[in-house]
Amino acid sequence: MTPLLLIPRKMSDRPLTTVILAMSADGKISDSVRSPILFGSPQDKTHLEQQVAAADAVITGAGTFRVKGTAMRILNPDLMAQREREGKPPQPVQIVASASGNLDRNIPFFQQPISRWLLTTPTGAEPWQNHPGFDKILATQTPSGSVDWHDALQQIANLGIKKLAILGGGNLVASLLAEDLIDELWLTICPLLLGGSAAPTPVDGSGFSTQTAPRLELLEVKTIDAEVFLHYRLRRQQESTSPRS
Repeated sequence: MTPLLLIPRKMSDRPLTTVILAMSADGKISDSVRSPILFGSPQDKTHLEQQVAAADAVITGAGTFRVKGTAMRILNPDLMAQREREGKPPQPVQIVASASGNLDRNIPFFQQPISRWLLTTPTGAEPWQNHPGFDKILATQTPSGSVDWHDALQQIANLGIKKLAILGGGNLVASLLAEDLIDELWLTICPLLLGGSAAPTPVDGSGFSTQTAPRLELLEVKTIDAEVFLHYRLRRQQESTSPRS
């Protein structure tokens, strides 16, 4: 097939993207064995559900998907009623991002009453073409064979998704940050220390230098019991590089 070209697009051509993650006080989103056990409090779970309810779709990377095996569903009837009043389905679309498409077809995710989409490459899409696991398959790639994130978010926007919640993991967040495709973050700091060089963080991948690190603007701080909820906006690259007045 003809390779897809990475063409910069205006932010209005893609969904508003918000990362929503809980992390330990030392910046880990899971332990060194990537346990599926959540360490956030019930208040953090409520916060997560509220943010998911405000989204049209949520996206999860393949690594996080394989660990959890289920979708982040809305269970609060008030939030479901709110979505109905807004003309939305009870649950947001659940998108799994996997370049290889190598996913276990026997996990609970595929039995849940949700709309499921797969975001992958043309090669990763092939095993799913005649399988009922996903309602939609979005395939795109760069000349190097990885997911073309600019085109992927454009496709998602073309399907009516205006608000996209990003639930991890760190490699997915890193890939989108590298392309300047994250708008906001909600980070919950939980009162525990996990440690470990192998434990994942909100942003994994190869990392950024001090000069190229994405810059944040703090929008809101909330403290509930021992947890701190931080709401950031990503400063666009042109904002980060422009001289200060």
